[in-house]
Amino acid sequence: MNPDPDSRCEPSREELIALVAALRAENAALKARIAELERRLGLNSSNSGKPPSSDGLKKPSRVTSTREVSGRPSGGQKGHKGETLLQVAAPDKVVDHFPASCAICGSAMTLAMTTGHSARQVFDLPEPAPLLVTEHRAHDCRCPGCGAQTRGSFPDGVNAPAQYGPRIAAFVVYLLHYQLLPEDRLAEAMADLFGVKLVAATIARMSRNCAAGLQDFVAVLRDRVAAAAVKHMDETGLRIAGKTRWLHAAATALLTFYRVCHKRGSLLANVVGTVVHDHWKPYYTMPGVLHALCNAHHLRELKALIEIEKEDWARAMAHLLRRACHAANLAAERGIALATLKPRLVGLLERHYDAILAAGLAFHEAQPPLGRATKGARKPRGRKPRRTGHNLLLRLLLRKQDVLRFLHDAAVPFTNNQVERDLRMAKVKQKISGGFRSEQGASDFATIRSFISTAKKHGWNVIQALAQEPNTLINALRPP
Repeated sequence: MNPDPDSRCEPSREELIALVAALRAENAALKARIAELERRLGLNSSNSGKPPSSDGLKKPSRVTSTREVSGRPSGGQKGHKGETLLQVAAPDKVVDHFPASCAICGSAMTLAMTTGHSARQVFDLPEPAPLLVTEHRAHDCRCPGCGAQTRGSFPDGVNAPAQYGPRIAAFVVYLLHYQLLPEDRLAEAMADLFGVKLVAATIARMSRNCAAGLQDFVAVLRDRVAAAAVKHMDETGLRIAGKTRWLHAAATALLTFYRVCHKRGSLLANVVGTVVHDHWKPYYTMPGVLHALCNAHHLRELKALIEIEKEDWARAMAHLLRRACHAANLAAERGIALATLKPRLVGLLERHYDAILAAGLAFHEAQPPLGRATKGARKPRGRKPRRTGHNLLLRLLLRKQDVLRFLHDAAVPFTNNQVERDLRMAKVKQKISGGFRSEQGASDFATIRSFISTAKKHGWNVIQALAQEPNTLINALRPP
């Protein structure tokens, strides 16, 4: 009798054991993959570095904050100096209102009968006036002595038979590069508001001329930011001519410098002092600088670990960082580092920090190892995968000095929010206009935006600053 053909295909014991082991490994890898995908679904702008625009219609996730409840009422706090519209002593126009007649006998009322008045002032914009046209005349003069004829010269910048002046150009550049109006809408706004009819080519020429005139100013700005004792650095992607380029920003409380680069890793050269950043590893290749890490990023990452993985150590670390930030802010009000003001408190915070890290590492080392998918018969290479919380713990451990530098140096802030605020509008520009058509246009944007952002930080009138010779403002730059 012939044997059953299926019996010859039955696996051996060794093959079954190998199959079970392979299935277990695959199951572990799939579980890890599912956990990773579920984690991604739980991430939003409040617990990760994702932008708010990625939240979609899930608006409730955007209103949560990493800040703790302070217990104080909302709105202005006691001692806050408010701003309200106040009357002026010399109004531009006075309109008198008299009663038509006496309320008792009906007699007519006149100005001579007034015994006093109450006043209310209305602030409004003046009616748009026609453009002020200035004609420059270069005269030809004949010398009575030798008979030679000499022609006068026009002022610098007066180059065409008819052209727009520097204030119009400054207003156009401000709306284009700071208020981020697209060229077509900008031309429409200028026509509606001032009766100035511009075309896209004229707007582009005004931008190009402004950027060319700011080159020396921005070169000085770049050097001062690089030499500042503490500066913030960050970068973001920028679409230029259909390709991804990078907009790098370096900023202080008084200075902002932007530059466009082909590569993300093209870092600013000749930098000294302390660099505050978000732990992007290439920053650690910069020679001769100290580093301070953004703790707002850490709080968001800890928030995700609290909400998604439910890790207790993350809650304790987030609470500690907030308390340390509060203590450092109180010390900064006195203009002194917390380590100098209360060294015992700093030591207590650091010991608590170490204890939380130890508890977190012990928790993760006790977890079963993560599985990973294998490709064919080859064994997976590289280090074993670690959980997200484990990776964060190792960063907080290895970069402890950079995480807590704000406790020891009053000039170092808790976060990197300064440069992130300065970079945010570049993303808005890209969303409105869809990127730049040329690298020259992107470079002009970076140059002009550097000037305007710095002018705003110094409290200058931006329109007046753009309309005047920019090099005259170099000496007005305050030390960073």
